[in-house]
Formats: sequence, C-alpha cells, structure tokens
Amino acid sequence: METFITLCGSRVRLRPWRVEDREAFAAMNSDPRVMEFFRSPLTRADSDAMADRIERHFDEHGFGLWAIEVPGLAPFIGFAGLIWARFSAHFTPAVEIGWRVAFEHWRHGYATEAARLALDFGFEILALDEVVSFTAADNLRSRAVMERLGMRRDPAEDFDYPGFPQSHPLRRHVLYRIGSGRYPADAVSP
Repeated sequence: METFITLCGSRVRLRPWRVEDREAFAAMNSDPRVMEFFRSPLTRADSDAMADRIERHFDEHGFGLWAIEVPGLAPFIGFAGLIWARFSAHFTPAVEIGWRVAFEHWRHGYATEAARLALDFGFEILALDEVVSFTAADNLRSRAVMERLGMRRDPAEDFDYPGFPQSHPLRRHVLYRIGSGRYPADAVSP
C-alpha cells in the first residue's frame, strides 16, 4: 500500500493503510455510536475483512478509502475516500465518496476536510465527471457533511438500499451528487 499517494490538508492526512491501523479500525467499527446507521457494529473479523476489501480496491483501481491521520494528535481516526458503488440502483455504477470517523474525533470538521481532499483528488487527478454519496435518510450528521461539500440532493432520487431487508428502518437512503463543474464553487465552510 505504501506506493499509493498521500493527500495532505491543513489538519488531516489521507494516507495508505498500515497493519497497526486495524486495531483502532476494529474499535471504531464496534462502537454503536459510529455504527448507528449501519446494520450493526462489526466484529473484529468483519472489520478485518472490510480492511482487506479497502486494500483490494486500492490495488485494483489506484484509489479508495484512505486512512485519516491527524499529525501530532492521532495516527488513525477513521477513513475517507472514493470507492466504486456497484450494487444495483438507478445511479450505479458510480464513484462514491465516503467517510467514517471514530466518535472521540467527531465535531472537529475532520470528515469534511478529509472528504474535500478526496473530492479534489477525484476531480483533479482522476478527472471524474461526478461523485455521489448516500446514507440512511435519518443520518443527519453525514448529510450535513455532504451539504458542506456542495453536494446536492434531489428527493426524487432517494432509494431503498439493497443491503437492508424490506422492512428495515434504515433501508430508505438519500442520494447526493456533485459534478466536476460545480466543485469547489458550491462547497461551504465546515
């Protein structure tokens, strides 16, 4: 993984994953506060399997979900980056921007800063035309990050996420989009 690019912001660094990140990643993924809008917290085995998938995505595509580091404060606080969303929906396949931050690092703007670095990379280096993001309709924190990034939602595009059973309360998801022509002009401060 060390051959992949590192992205540096004023407070955060998006870097390749290290073996020692897995313990903090598993702790974050087992926290019910962090995993509130997912099916359930992850076991250590499930968390390690997710880290394996993240590394495979980098190997296959040259980009993915980078580890977030806050230099001088914390070597690992979560992840942010770009991945291919390939499940069956009206907008897929598409490149999705995503993030997850450990609870003790919430409310500092780290997710927004990290996501901006990933969007810059997507539009400036990968020359993407569009990036999407989606979450459970009730996930107001992630939706606020999407809006700070300048992403826009059309309620007509909301969808039922296929990873949840029909009757699951988190099945309904909102879809946000941003095109290369609108970024960063529409982005607002954290």
